[in-house]
Amino acid sequence: MKNILSVIVIMCISLVSQAQTEIGEKAPNFTLKNIDGKMVSLTDYKSQKGVIIVFTCNHCPYSKLYEDRIVSLNAKYEKEGFPVIAINSNNPKDYEEDSYENMIIRAKEKGFTFPYLVDDKGIYKKYGASKTPHVYLLEKKNNSFEVVYIGAIDDNARAPKEVKEKYIENAIQAIKKGDKVNPSVTKAIGCSIKPY
Repeated sequence: MKNILSVIVIMCISLVSQAQTEIGEKAPNFTLKNIDGKMVSLTDYKSQKGVIIVFTCNHCPYSKLYEDRIVSLNAKYEKEGFPVIAINSNNPKDYEEDSYENMIIRAKEKGFTFPYLVDDKGIYKKYGASKTPHVYLLEKKNNSFEVVYIGAIDDNARAPKEVKEKYIENAIQAIKKGDKVNPSVTKAIGCSIKPY
């Protein structure tokens, strides 16, 4: 009996690890509802050089600490072909603050100039996101998007003025120069995703 259970556990772990997107892999497409009521797909961005996907939410203190930085990233890099897409995978039954209605309110309060999508389809699992915020930088290669960076926005959630490593900005600069993104993976710091 123990052997059978061990095999089942190993199979489950293997399936979970296979579902996560790794560096160099094609980014999974999605079609999710935006706060304006329209559906947004990754394929809508095929004319872009890349996309900054941020799994975030309303209630998490770490997500709140990064909101202004996410707005700044979009303001700086959208015109260079790297727009932001924010995705909220949290179930509002766990935190009412993460409801669709509150997403609309929060986006307006913070001046979001990018889509803020509701992930009620478990897209976070396909990417392997586990925290809020958890960032995936995609680069367009051969008419599809490839994951080139996974992790944190920078190295200091609590003190923006004390940031020493701007991981996303450095990664975009590397892409623009034709260099390899390094580091390509960092540890995402934040609250765990509470899925539907």
